[in-house]
Amino acid sequence: MESIINSQLPKFKVQAFQNGNFKTVSSEDVKGKWAIFFFYPADFTFVCPAELVDIAEKYDQFQSMGVEVYSVSTDSHFVHKAWHDASESIRKIKYPMLADHTGALSRAFGVMIEEEGVAYRGTFLVNPEGKIKLAEIQDNSIGRNADELLRKVEAAQFVATHDGEVCPAKWKKGEATLKPSIDLVGKI
Repeated sequence: MESIINSQLPKFKVQAFQNGNFKTVSSEDVKGKWAIFFFYPADFTFVCPAELVDIAEKYDQFQSMGVEVYSVSTDSHFVHKAWHDASESIRKIKYPMLADHTGALSRAFGVMIEEEGVAYRGTFLVNPEGKIKLAEIQDNSIGRNADELLRKVEAAQFVATHDGEVCPAKWKKGEATLKPSIDLVGKI
C-alpha cells in the first residue's frame, strides 16, 4: 500500500452546507491554505455529533491558525442541512460540511467502506502546498479529540517554518524541539 503522507490533495468538487447555505467546494478552494478533512460515517448517528461539536468548539482556534476545517460524510448536502435544522448540537457547526454522496472523495482519501457506503473516521491535514501532512484512520467505534488535533496542527505548522527541527512526543507550542544530528544519537 502506498502512503498518503506527502501525496497531493486529490482533485475534487462537491456540494457543501455551511451557515445556512449550499455552496460548491473544490480542491482549488483549498490551495494556499492549511486544511483539515474530517471524515465521519454519517449524519444522524451517535459518535459523529460529539466529534463534530468538539471540532466546532475549537473552530475559532483553528481559524486563528489559518486552518479551514471540512467535515465530510457520504450524506448529501440536503441531509447535512436537515441534520443542522434538527439538532441543537449540530447548529454549533460553522465550518463547511462536505457532501460526498458518491463516495469519490472518501475513496480518494482511502477511507471508504464499500459494503456500507460510508467512510471510516479519517483525519487529514493538508498544508498550503496541497500535501497531506497528517493521516489518521480509525474504526468508527472510536471517537477523536479536537485538542489533540490542534496540537498536531501546531506541530505541523512549526516544522513547516523551522527547517531541520522536529517536534518530540507530547510537544506543545512553545516547548523545546529537537535538531536531529549525530550528537543526539543515543542521548534521548
